[in-house]
Amino acid sequence: MNGGPSGFNNAPVTRTFVIVCAVFTIIFGIQGHSSRLGLSYQDIFKKLQVWKLIVSTFAFSSTPELVFGLYLLYYFRVFERQIGSNKYSVFLLFSVIASLLFEVLALALLKDPTLNTLKSGPYGFIFSSFVPFYLDIPVSTRFRVFGLRFSDKSFIYLAGLQLLLSSWKSSLFPGICGILAGSLYRLNILRIRSLKFPGFIASFFSRLSWPSN
Repeated sequence: MNGGPSGFNNAPVTRTFVIVCAVFTIIFGIQGHSSRLGLSYQDIFKKLQVWKLIVSTFAFSSTPELVFGLYLLYYFRVFERQIGSNKYSVFLLFSVIASLLFEVLALALLKDPTLNTLKSGPYGFIFSSFVPFYLDIPVSTRFRVFGLRFSDKSFIYLAGLQLLLSSWKSSLFPGICGILAGSLYRLNILRIRSLKFPGFIASFFSRLSWPSN
């Protein structure tokens, strides 16, 4: 398993998304608002704080989540290199929108008092990316540690598991919603995998951040 060349060469969309997530997390963290960015039934359906749908997509609520999340986003740049920045932009947008819809639907249907707030951050896109990771990335090496069998993919799964279970239900639900979104994309719902943005939209990402060397 290899993520390809180091850095963000041929991955401008990933580079931009990583920068935006890091900047949003730092800004809201400095202001002390990071723990209040997650979605909740009260915020969406009672207070109508729709702006949280956007902010919660980018800003992680803690430093450990930021570290694990950016590590996974950085690794998953391999998919942008495989399918190209244009189609990867479609995958990103579809994953974010579909996972957000699933999260809002879950909040509306469950109304679980123990589910105070869903974790903020790009959980939907990260766990949507685990679908092609599981299906398309082959295992290249296997090894044993204390009698337990691992592969080179195990480190990615462990990082994802840490993120998924970081806050129990609050992080588990967004992760599951992301997996559902990735599955829909994989099933080519509405022929989503054949869609492309106009070229200037995908190339726009490459002008938002510094060049890769």
